[in-house]
Amino acid sequence: MAGVPRLPDGEPAPPSGELPAAALSRLGEGRFGVYVHVPFCAVRCGYCDFNTYTLPELGAGASTDDYADTALRELDLAARVLGDAAPVVDTVFVGGGTPTLLPPADLVRVLDGVRERFGLAADAEVTTEANPDSVDEAGLATLAAGGFTRVSVGMQSAVPHVLATLDRTHDPARVGRAVSAARAAGLATSLDLIYGTPGESLGDWRRSLEAALEHAPDHVSAYALVVEAGTAMARQVSRGELPAPDGDDEADKYELADTLLAQAGYDWYEVSNWARTPAGRCRHNEGYWRGDAWWGVGPGAHGHVGGVRWWNVKHPRAYAARLALGDSPAAGREVLTVEQRRDEEVLLGVRLRDGLPVDRLDDAGRTAVAGLVADGLLEGAAAVRDRRCVLTLRGRLLADTVVRRLLGP
Repeated sequence: MAGVPRLPDGEPAPPSGELPAAALSRLGEGRFGVYVHVPFCAVRCGYCDFNTYTLPELGAGASTDDYADTALRELDLAARVLGDAAPVVDTVFVGGGTPTLLPPADLVRVLDGVRERFGLAADAEVTTEANPDSVDEAGLATLAAGGFTRVSVGMQSAVPHVLATLDRTHDPARVGRAVSAARAAGLATSLDLIYGTPGESLGDWRRSLEAALEHAPDHVSAYALVVEAGTAMARQVSRGELPAPDGDDEADKYELADTLLAQAGYDWYEVSNWARTPAGRCRHNEGYWRGDAWWGVGPGAHGHVGGVRWWNVKHPRAYAARLALGDSPAAGREVLTVEQRRDEEVLLGVRLRDGLPVDRLDDAGRTAVAGLVADGLLEGAAAVRDRRCVLTLRGRLLADTVVRRLLGP
């Protein structure tokens, strides 16, 4: 399927889904989350390379009507595999795709399935992604009553011609209505933005940021557009129909975002994420960045427990067929080495505002810290006083460079 990324390489996953005892023994070391992937979209956006499908693409044998039941079968599998080692779930994130193409009652039924099999922490964070035109007041009220606490709205831009280039079909005015309806239901709100779209000026980006801030969400994510191979946008760029994103332009737009968000009272806590208060941070995503455990439900979803990572078959029909037979939908997995886990800890941990402890680096990485401070990429006071690697603004723009130098040869 064009635009859908291939699965990673790895070793075969057992049909039972069982995990090594050593991985299970580490389940309680951090928080435990559940990710639910809903692969359905009304329209395939030209820039998107997520594992998503429109219903006409899927054809017979894959239906939104059956999806909640299929997801519950995987939760049954997860409960069998994790057994008594399974901790209470701290966070649930329903992503996609467009999860809110499913009836709200089905999303609540899946959440109930998590609660019944594992339990939910008293302060659990439960998020669903949504498009501005895929939610209404009644549906959001149903989600809130069923235990959802947060909605992340895919705003992307406030500028019609930018939305058109991205193949987004919503009216920008729908964003404010979605945020207001979510707030009325008692849900926390996040807005997702994309910058660097071909044809987007700095003024366009300012307009999108200012529009987002007018809605006063609890949280804002801003991601630089990446033209992924195999997408419709990649083909447009290769044919010369659209210009490729420009790194200097994206840097200017990131700096503008950080300035405007800071002026409005938002603090960055991860390179691409800002929150008005510590409570507004996305705890589920923090679990990914900190290497916590999570079970990924759905076609193409990834899970991680105790240094073992696995991924499900991509196609919804294949996914449902495996579960109907009582088998795991996992297509493959990898057992991370000590070195791989250390590398990931550096790669992800340095992106956080809280920083990466210097003592988590090897000798070469610790030696590199002084040079990174001298180059203005790491905060000097944090490195010396707190013994933590914390990115400066320039460091956030060059985070990949910082990671390479901290990891060494």
